[in-house]
This record gives sequence, structure tokens and C-alpha cells, in this order.
Amino acid sequence: MPYIGPMSETSISYSETPIWDPATYDAQRRRLVPSFDLLYGTVGDLVARTDVPSPTVLDLGCGTGLLGAAVLSAVPAARLHLFDGAAAMLERARARLSAESVTAATVADLTGALPAGPFDAVVSGLAIHHLDDPGKQDLFARIAGVLRPGGLFVNLEQVDGPSPTLTRLYADMHERHARSSGSDDAEWQAALGRMAFDRCASLADQLGWLTDAGFAPVDCIVRDGRFAVYAGWRA
Repeated sequence: MPYIGPMSETSISYSETPIWDPATYDAQRRRLVPSFDLLYGTVGDLVARTDVPSPTVLDLGCGTGLLGAAVLSAVPAARLHLFDGAAAMLERARARLSAESVTAATVADLTGALPAGPFDAVVSGLAIHHLDDPGKQDLFARIAGVLRPGGLFVNLEQVDGPSPTLTRLYADMHERHARSSGSDDAEWQAALGRMAFDRCASLADQLGWLTDAGFAPVDCIVRDGRFAVYAGWRA
């Protein structure tokens, strides 16, 4: 698989990244994300461990509601505030999730203001890597600001390796998974086109930025190559 190098930090904005087609999003996600059930299920499991019977959860970059559904599977009484830059994605998410589970929906960019909260948990799935590194750091600080003390932030993310060699290894592993899961040439080339806009950072950097933003403890919970679920608790 050809290696897609990092983009310039100023070459695009989050709002310019290619938009997934809501009609095909779910099936493609399962083919293109290895260990799909483990990764998504881990997010739900962490929210369930907040020990709040009916946690309020902000889902950043909610897409078609795949991550929200994983949260509700683990915590049926959770109350979700959906947040996405694409109105069509939000419509799909609201159609997927029960009306009583969705308390609000916001069409907005990750670089803009977040809903005020306070939230028991903030979750995100494969969205924040569209921001440059300063943008990620700024978002982490803003997430801390809308969480209650002790609140959870958990991110299912695509990350770089700690070296270019390992980043290339993870990219090769990703393609092998996608091909074995049924991705054809057209789908994989489309995925490469979207990933050309990604601004991934290493896991170590992101855990450090969470600590800087006031989260403690922080850790990676599960990982499969370039895909990781990491979390932090607001101090």
C-alpha cells in the first residue's frame, strides 16, 4: 500500500475534509476498521463504568450514530447530545437512535464552540484526526471545560506510529485487513483519498496533550495497529 505522508498543518481546514456518504457509511466502516466490535464496544464499556445510571454523553463527530449505538448498548439509559459537521449524518444518527436517547443535536465544526454541558462523558470516533496538532490540543482543553469533575473523555482514533517505519507497518496491516474484509479496489482507493487529508498524531503525543489539558489518569485501553481507544478522566 502506498504510504500517505502527513499533510501540511495549514493546508486544509476540518470543514474541507471529504464527507462520507451516509448511505454507505456503516458497511464501509466495518470493512475498513479492524477489530470494529472491540474498539466500538470498548467505548461503550468505559461509559458504563462511569457509575452514573443515566450519563449525559456528548458524541463529537457522531456520523451515522455507530458510536452512539455502542454507548447505548452498554448503557441503555444514557442521554446523547449528537454533534457533527454534516446535517445528513446527524439525520441518519437520529433515525438510528431512539428519540428518548437523543436529547439534542448540533450541526457544527469541531473547531467551534462545544455545547456547554456539563457532561458525564465525551466520546468521539475517528473524527479528531482531521484537526492539526494545535487544533487537537485546543479541542482537548475545550472538552475538559465541558466535562464535570471526574468526567470521562474517550476517543476511538486513528494514530501514527512512534516512527515512520511503524506508521508504514500499521498502514500495511490496515490494507490487509480491509482487503480480507471485502474492500475492493474502488473502495480502498476512495479510503486512501480520504486518508490523504488526515492529520494523525502519535498515541504518545495525544496522551501527553490530554495530561496537559487537565486529564488524569490517561491511557490507551485497546489498540489494533493504527486504530486505538484511549481515555482520560478530568482531574
